[in-house]
Amino acid sequence: MTKQETITTTGGPFNEDLDMIRDQLRRFIQTEVTAKADAWEEEGMVPRDVLRRMGDLGVLGMRYDEKYGGAGLDVMSSVVLAEEVGRSTFGGFAATVLVHTDMASPHLENAGTPEQKARWMPSITAGDKIAAVAVTEPGAGSDVAGMRSRAVQDGSDWVLNGTKMFITNGVHGDIYFVGAKTDPDAKGSRGITMFAIEKGTPGFSVGRALNKTGWLCSDTAELIFEDVRVPAENILGEVNKGFYSVMKNFQNERIVLGAMACAEAQTALDMTVDYVKQRKAFGGVLWDKQAIRQRLADCQTRIEAGRQLVYHAARQDVAGRDCVKEVSMVKAYCGELVNSVLYDCVQFHGGMGYMRETPVERMSRDARVQAIGGGASEVMLEEVAKRM
Repeated sequence: MTKQETITTTGGPFNEDLDMIRDQLRRFIQTEVTAKADAWEEEGMVPRDVLRRMGDLGVLGMRYDEKYGGAGLDVMSSVVLAEEVGRSTFGGFAATVLVHTDMASPHLENAGTPEQKARWMPSITAGDKIAAVAVTEPGAGSDVAGMRSRAVQDGSDWVLNGTKMFITNGVHGDIYFVGAKTDPDAKGSRGITMFAIEKGTPGFSVGRALNKTGWLCSDTAELIFEDVRVPAENILGEVNKGFYSVMKNFQNERIVLGAMACAEAQTALDMTVDYVKQRKAFGGVLWDKQAIRQRLADCQTRIEAGRQLVYHAARQDVAGRDCVKEVSMVKAYCGELVNSVLYDCVQFHGGMGYMRETPVERMSRDARVQAIGGGASEVMLEEVAKRM
C-alpha cells in the first residue's frame, strides 16, 4: 500500500513515521488477525503469541520510553493503533490490545516509580505480560466514587478485599492495576489508591469468565480479592490519590475508544457500500435507490465528523490543554455513532446481515458495548454539560 493510499484512507494528521507504523500494522492485522480471528471468537481469547508478535513490531509500547522498549511517541500513535485494530472487524481483538496499551499500562507509566517501570514495563511492551485495569465493580462502573473494595495497612503491607467486574484481559492477564478504598472515612471519590498486583498473588483469583454478547475473543472476568497482601512497593502513585490517576487515564482511554469506533464504523460502511452496489433487487442494484444512497452518505458524513472530533481532541491532548469536554464528546458521539452505522449496515445487508457468517452481524454485536464501557454516553454528556 502506498503512502498516498494510507493518507486517503485515514484522512488524518499523521506524519511519515506514523504512516509507516500504520502500514505495518495493517499488513500484520490482515494476515495474522482478520484471516484467523473467527477461531479466537470460539476460544474466547486472543492467542498470546499474536500479542508477543505485536510486541516485536513495537506497537505495544509506542507511548513509553525507549529504555523500556517503547518509542516515546504521543497520543497520535495511539489513535493510529486504535484505528487499525478497529479495522480488523473483531472488536474483541481491538479491546484486548487497547486495554493493554492505552487503558491499563498507562497507570504504570503515569504513576509508577522508576523501579516499578523497570520491573514491569519491558515485559508489557514486549507482550510477555498482558495488563488489565481493575476499577469497575458490580455496583461501581462509571461511578468510580461508589467503589467498595477496601485495602487496610498492616505493617509495611496492605491487605486488599473486594470484587471487580467486567475486567477486560481479566482471565488471561498477568499484571493488574487495581483500585481500592484506603481511607474509610473519605467521602466520594477521595481515599482511593491504585495497586499493582501480579497473577498468582495469594488470595487473588478469577471468580469467573463472563459470557458476553459481543467482543467474544476478548476475555472478560470477575476478579476476587480475599485478604490479598500487597507490599508497599506495589502502590502506584500516592496513597489516597488514586482517583486522579483513574480520571487522567480515562481521557486517553476515551480518545482511543472513539478512534476505534470510527474505524469500525468506516469498515462496516465500506463493506455495505460494496454489497449494495452488487445486490440486485427490483430490477436493479440497491445502490441505484436514492433513499439507500443518501442514508449511506449520511453515515459517511457522521463518521467523518466523529473522526475529526477524535483528531481534534487528540491534538488538544498533545498540546497539553484541558480537553475533558472534547474527550467526553468523543466518547459519547462515537459510541453512539458506531451503533447507528452498524444498524444501517445490517439493514442494507438484508437477511445476510443477520447471519453469523457476515462480518457486519458480528460487528453490530461488538458495537453495542461502546455506548456503555469506558464511560456510558449519559455520563459523558453530563461531563460536557458541566463545562457548557
